[in-house]
Amino acid sequence: MGIAQRILVTGASGFIGQHVVRVLAERGYSVRAAARHPIVFDSPRVEGVAVGDMSRSFAAEFLVRGVDAVVHAAGLSHARTDLPAAAYTAINVDATRQLAKAARAARVKRFVLMSSIRAQVGVTYPDIVTEATPAAPTDAYGRSKLAAEAVMVKMLEGSSTGWTVLRPVLVYGPGVKGNMAALMRIAGLPLPLPFGALKSRRSLVSVGNLISAVQYVLQTQTAENASFIVADGEVLTMAEIIRCLRRGLGRPEFLLPVPEGSLASLLRLAGKGDFADRLTGDLVVNAARLRRIGWSPSETTSDALVAAAGARQTGKMQVRGPV
Repeated sequence: MGIAQRILVTGASGFIGQHVVRVLAERGYSVRAAARHPIVFDSPRVEGVAVGDMSRSFAAEFLVRGVDAVVHAAGLSHARTDLPAAAYTAINVDATRQLAKAARAARVKRFVLMSSIRAQVGVTYPDIVTEATPAAPTDAYGRSKLAAEAVMVKMLEGSSTGWTVLRPVLVYGPGVKGNMAALMRIAGLPLPLPFGALKSRRSLVSVGNLISAVQYVLQTQTAENASFIVADGEVLTMAEIIRCLRRGLGRPEFLLPVPEGSLASLLRLAGKGDFADRLTGDLVVNAARLRRIGWSPSETTSDALVAAAGARQTGKMQVRGPV
């Protein structure tokens, strides 16, 4: 099967982690699924492991024993706003250090770190973001992700363990939480919405496309010791994104063309300045580096947004595997 056949996935109970575990198992990999609490997957290819609190010392040597690769998806989400910077450091940085150290000692072949575009930029950015864009995270979450990348590289430098950093943009799909889930709730309201004039542009990545990128970098030497932005092939305006969600939720797509400036001012008066920034600011990336080594997204943003919203409507948690 290539470089990796037995894979440790951390954060296996999270939105991304649970999809990674399930799809990799369906694709024939043996998966050790590590989560804070016991979790059961309905597959003989998956070994569930309870790891406890990764902000403290944990049995990293046991987790990596006998695996060919690590997909480190565990961590604190940017959706949390009630936590101090030290909490992000403990889980996103210190846990990565422990796991990378253990992977080095066990001579694991590949270590894939699930980072974030927020390790480079804030909620919005005026130019197109590439891997060459100087890293300037704007909050504790982004700074911890950037620090996690640095500590992983330091721990694995000069070892037989190759590393890959993936920096996905906002991930969406069945079972999504956080900001995208909030946007879906708004899109599902049974009335016309004032978002028809939103021209801000956003890069997104479906969880299906992200998993296909994970599988791809696990199996190719050209992804070794490199960082990659991960995104769908399309860039949509916020109005187009909301229309797709409305369509998937079975709502009429009709959106009122309220000017962006007026909408942003009203939201800020209502104490929703962060939401206003997300609606009216651009965040566009160029993921050409990952495409140059042979990966390509397997589904379009429009179709995947409709499917994700439809899954929320029906309560189904399905995502297509990589092709």
